[in-house]
Amino acid sequence: MKIFNTFKRLTAFPAKKIKMKTLYIIRHAKSSWGDFSLPDFERPLNERGKKDAPEMARRLLDKKINIDAFVSSPAKRAKKTCKLFIKAFDAKEEEMILVEALYNASAEMFFRVIEKIDDKFNSIAVFSHNPGITDFVNKLCEEVRIDEMPTCGIFAIEAGIENWKDFKAFENQFLFFDYPKADL
Repeated sequence: MKIFNTFKRLTAFPAKKIKMKTLYIIRHAKSSWGDFSLPDFERPLNERGKKDAPEMARRLLDKKINIDAFVSSPAKRAKKTCKLFIKAFDAKEEEMILVEALYNASAEMFFRVIEKIDDKFNSIAVFSHNPGITDFVNKLCEEVRIDEMPTCGIFAIEAGIENWKDFKAFENQFLFFDYPKADL
């Protein structure tokens, strides 16, 4: 009888709800290789990239996804991809967070950048480049591996954390992987 009463008393209080942080890792859309005199940092999106980015943003919106912060490499193609997502989400372009370290970032640098994100943001989109972005997503959860993150591909995970600084130490939950040609 005593065990039953203890059990009853313990279940009378609701369990503490676990906070969740959601991360959308997005490779920049297809870029142009037309002008070989441009430095890599300055390469713009090509026509396919300008079409794919709004389409992929729409797919997120169709899933009723909310994004609190848009974080991007300052390279022209990543920044433009981010701007197209911001426009689709009807957010303010001046709120884009540019992080120089995301250009040619290693997987470890992605972790460092994410761990410094303000905790007021629960859902963030990070725009960057290969090969680092592929290495990074392959370190996020054991059950999913990607050979190469496609242009404008989105890899989404959820972490049961309250603070971004705890991101690397937590086991993430895979949500989905989507990319422009996935519906073909």
